[in-house]
Amino acid sequence: MSVTAATKPRDVQILPIGTNTTILRSRSWTRLRFEIEYALAKGTTANSYLIQADKTALIDPPGETFTAIYLEALTKRFDFTRLDYVILGHVNPNRAATLKALLEIAPQITFVCSNPGAINLRGALENQDLQILVMRGDETLDLGQGHHLQFIPTPNPRYADELCTYDPQTEILYSDKLFGAHICGDQVFDEGWEAFYEDRRYYFDCLMAPHARQVETALDKLADLPVRMYATGHGPLVRYGLIELTKAYREWTQQQTAADTTVALIYASAYGNTATLAQAIARGITKAGVSVESINCEFADPEEIKAAVEKAAGFVIGSPTLGGHAPTPVQTALGIVLSSATNNKLAGVFGSFGWSGEAVDLIESKLKDAGYRFGFDTIRVKFKPNELTLQTCEEAGTDFAQALKKAARKSIVARQPATNVEQAVGRIVGSLCVVTATQGEVKTGMLASWVTQASFNPPGLTIAVAKDRAMEPLTHTGNQFVVNILAEGRELRKQFMKTYTPGQDRFAGVATEESSNGGVILTDALAYLECTVNNRMEVGDHWLVYATVNNGKVLNQDGVTAVHHRKSASYY
Repeated sequence: MSVTAATKPRDVQILPIGTNTTILRSRSWTRLRFEIEYALAKGTTANSYLIQADKTALIDPPGETFTAIYLEALTKRFDFTRLDYVILGHVNPNRAATLKALLEIAPQITFVCSNPGAINLRGALENQDLQILVMRGDETLDLGQGHHLQFIPTPNPRYADELCTYDPQTEILYSDKLFGAHICGDQVFDEGWEAFYEDRRYYFDCLMAPHARQVETALDKLADLPVRMYATGHGPLVRYGLIELTKAYREWTQQQTAADTTVALIYASAYGNTATLAQAIARGITKAGVSVESINCEFADPEEIKAAVEKAAGFVIGSPTLGGHAPTPVQTALGIVLSSATNNKLAGVFGSFGWSGEAVDLIESKLKDAGYRFGFDTIRVKFKPNELTLQTCEEAGTDFAQALKKAARKSIVARQPATNVEQAVGRIVGSLCVVTATQGEVKTGMLASWVTQASFNPPGLTIAVAKDRAMEPLTHTGNQFVVNILAEGRELRKQFMKTYTPGQDRFAGVATEESSNGGVILTDALAYLECTVNNRMEVGDHWLVYATVNNGKVLNQDGVTAVHHRKSASYY
């Protein structure tokens, strides 16, 4: 039997990376969690680090998925009676199982974290009698032999306790969430770093773009450190592409902070589920070219919430339900919104719950009574989100952003007719196609006319995919899709010209069959091509996707290819 990602066991890869310094990479070859940043389904590594000097520090033990194999691997190589410190870049409930197990083996541990991290740690470990060193930014920790650790708080709304650690002896920055990527492999360092660029960009777009202002502040704090390597929380360590990735983070951050339109995304999360929904909605908004000011109202100052709402063109509020109510921070934030946001601003509501969803209903009714328009139907999710939930949230975010941009575009178009260049470029015609793709439970399709042959050997084509299309997440390198070439006639075209609600089935009422690559063939199409994405390039507001053709067939020998005629290049 061949070994595939689905059959490879989880394991721990252990290697030295610097003086007295070892990495322990807990590896999962399949998608680990249902969060938007894992959606490329390339697996992940949870990176942990061990510094063994006069004193010993363990940095960022993994979550409960890896607890057993991590501790087994560590026990074989390390005497736990010598473990002095456990340094935590962030604390979440998922990590609690590993920390509890470590405490049982080594009760002498002193935890090192930020002040918000200490609060989270006591909650996660149920107020055990813990030894904690709180690092606010000026404190250091001397492990001996030159390992005089420095600590840099880099908080953001999703991870208010985020803490980076710098070791001047090895010039390694333990960056936790910054600069990572969810991809699993044997490669520890980023040799050939260009190959990881797309994965790091996707990770940034999902996890960092909604917190662009805070990421920019973090980059400023880290700028003067003589760093040789980013020891990331996930993916290959950054050594060969360090300068380029740092520059890219600056550019991607500036793209967000320079956006003309902003949405205030306000939420609280009891068990992480509402935060996961918030992240997916934020991804949908930012991919449409609208920036997000993400605010975790459990940690935000009222003036910060007020300023963000007044500046934003729209706002979205998310809440869990606790004891039949919204948490107090959410109720406070809602009061600020109602008192400071004019009701011509677009609104949205979402939330997760265990047994009931009264908090979501309360927020929705308050906003409706105040006369706000909604950018998407209210999202209610019971327990943990799944793939379909994340797709719905991302599409809802995109719909929200498109509604804001459409209103702004209408006023511009009304004042400015198409230019000569727009009219001329609009005369370029292309065949009308429906591109379809499937990943797990997610199945989607889009009408496309920017499709052209790009190579003879191997047979290949390019497709321009707008950044805000629902199809876009399924057009990354390695993904597979089907290009269904339409014949003249309007029936199939009309089906895919509809406006779909988030998560709606695109193929209802359409004759289909499954392709050999798992995609969707429209049996009434003129022909189909089964394709694999080879690479892609960012081109303005689109991604230019190059794919090789693996299989195909003409379904209607007598049909004529449908083409799309336009009068302006400023819209489809």
